[in-house]
Amino acid sequence: MSDRKSIRRALVSVYDKERLLEIGNALSGAGVEILSTGSTAKTLQAAGITVTEVSAYTGFPEIMGGRVKTLHPRVHSGILADQNNPEHLAAIKDLDIEPFDLVIINLYPFAATIASGADFAECIEQIDIGGPSMLRGAAKNHGSVAVICRPTQYDQLLSAIKAGGFTQSERKELALEVFRTTAEYDLTIANWLGQSDELPEWFGRIWHRENVLRYGENPHQSAAIYSGGPVGIVNAVQLHGKEMSFNNYTDAESAWRAVLDHRDPAVAIMKHANPCGIAVCALGVAVAYQHAHDCDPVSAYGGVVAANRKVDLAMATPLSDIFTEVLIAPDYDEDALELLMKKPSIRILKCAVPEIAPLELRPVLGGVLLQETDLIDAPGDSPSNWKQVSGGPVDEQTMKDLEFAWRSVRSVKSNAILLAKMTSSVGIGMGQVNRVDSAKLAVDRAGERVKGSVAASDAFFPFADGLQILIDAGVVAIVQPGGSVRDEEVIAAAKKAGIAMFFTGVRHFSHA
Repeated sequence: MSDRKSIRRALVSVYDKERLLEIGNALSGAGVEILSTGSTAKTLQAAGITVTEVSAYTGFPEIMGGRVKTLHPRVHSGILADQNNPEHLAAIKDLDIEPFDLVIINLYPFAATIASGADFAECIEQIDIGGPSMLRGAAKNHGSVAVICRPTQYDQLLSAIKAGGFTQSERKELALEVFRTTAEYDLTIANWLGQSDELPEWFGRIWHRENVLRYGENPHQSAAIYSGGPVGIVNAVQLHGKEMSFNNYTDAESAWRAVLDHRDPAVAIMKHANPCGIAVCALGVAVAYQHAHDCDPVSAYGGVVAANRKVDLAMATPLSDIFTEVLIAPDYDEDALELLMKKPSIRILKCAVPEIAPLELRPVLGGVLLQETDLIDAPGDSPSNWKQVSGGPVDEQTMKDLEFAWRSVRSVKSNAILLAKMTSSVGIGMGQVNRVDSAKLAVDRAGERVKGSVAASDAFFPFADGLQILIDAGVVAIVQPGGSVRDEEVIAAAKKAGIAMFFTGVRHFSHA
């Protein structure tokens, strides 16, 4: 026996009129009595669909520009009456109120209004009051009422009308979607009203599952990817390859952020969320890719590559010869894409270049940490504000290399040392528990290329020993934040070696 509940009476009040006439005709054709408000009623009536206006039903006019139209006991009693409860049915019968079996509501577009840059008064008017109240009431009473809150549910509605109504399980799922929708709506309003130049006292966010992943960091861990923040890598379009894994996403995110730190054509190659090569080149991403790959060809095997410009055939040709897990870029030339798609193993992502979100979350047990995103935008990030503490004047190319190294070292896990030459990394030391080991690792990775290179350190040298390793290897200039209690000791070592050293006064320490 079917548990479908028939639809005899429906309340319809929608801001988004998409497919409204289709729905109205289907309800009318099924003999459903329709009550409606304002412009919704007028749209249906103009199409010849019989509608009772809510104001006529309640005997109370719409007032205050529509702020009050459905906030009435005759409306909410019909929505909230449990049709399996004799006391409820008797109560509304005594008041000459008929129950609703279906409520179709979609809300004022508050999120779209604030995104459009509308002024405060206009945004306030787009805060829906009656809509969420009716949706929540119908969702609470889903044992008796089916509730539709999005045009994307209309196909399901049309099927239910033909089938003779919704089942109990279907009404429960519809109710769940309502509470998710109204929760997200209220969070959007609260976050907007609470925005300030300071970190918020309270904030919330709704995350939507986009895809279930094969597994997490390891095969025994389940995982999924969710959207809900600003536009970013989660919105990338996959053009080719196997499904993305958890680790693919984390590496692709790190590589994408690394190239977005640079204004010129840039390529980054990531492995385990650390760069094994970064380069920028005014000649384009093809040359930048080759230079980035030359930094550490061994580690680049099986890496993730990001470019901040369209990938052309000149870049795709050498890249297609190297096993690469993921390639992410804002776009691809047709011939480049055709060549790359011959490789079944590579995942190819197309991602619009977004504005980097100003705040970032990091989960911890029992809560989250919130901080301003580390961007290369502080006064100390500009070479014009650096303080030279040792050595003589440096040439234009050396300053370009120092600025490149400083912008690139942000993407390296601390303790981080990055060696560069001709705006390309030649050696990277990352993730060590002391700066001495990071310096040794960077020098070892660079080999003979260390001679004549420049170095960037993401945080100050606490002692001169780490600096001395770079000096002894042949580094000619160094940029670092400064700020150690032993700065004078470090400066003295640089002066003794006759190398140029600059203090930025800002650090880019990446701890996670």
